[in-house]
Amino acid sequence: MDDLLSSDTRKRLLDATERLIYAGGICATGMDAIVKESGVARKTIYRYFRTKDDLVAAALGARDLRWMKWFVDTSSRAETPAGRLLATFDALEQWFFTPHFRGCAFINAAGEIGDAGGPIRAVAKEHKVKLRDYLRELAAEHGAADPDQLASEFLILIDGAITVALVMGNKNAAREAQQLARKLLQAQP
Repeated sequence: MDDLLSSDTRKRLLDATERLIYAGGICATGMDAIVKESGVARKTIYRYFRTKDDLVAAALGARDLRWMKWFVDTSSRAETPAGRLLATFDALEQWFFTPHFRGCAFINAAGEIGDAGGPIRAVAKEHKVKLRDYLRELAAEHGAADPDQLASEFLILIDGAITVALVMGNKNAAREAQQLARKLLQAQP
């Protein structure tokens, strides 16, 4: 990103793009809507972002930083390593009950672009890798025999809970996934 685009303009542009794609999807969000919502001229946008995909990837990257900080801060309030692992589901439950919950922006984006790959898929994958790495860190603190395996299992439970909450409208999916997570922790040697 060129330094000539002020941080305020960049933030306004990325925030508007993120809001629009999270609410309506990438394909349904045209550049006209982004220009109108952000107040940033199309010519300026294309001066700093070669394609719409590059802009969407940057918006998702900003969301990743913000979401991961919130998720880590929220789940880190528990006092024990096992408590922190289980608190990841408490964080999800809190999120599911927010008025604008529309599922995981990264799963949504990866699903929408299909096999196209590119910068959007790369940001979605990077987000999931960061989430798995955080879970691996918690699993290691817990003393799991295989922190990688436990982290992968928790990631599946988390993404499953998010999907069930969105698709089925089951806001209690995090609580249900947490019950399964307790069983995983109890099965640890």
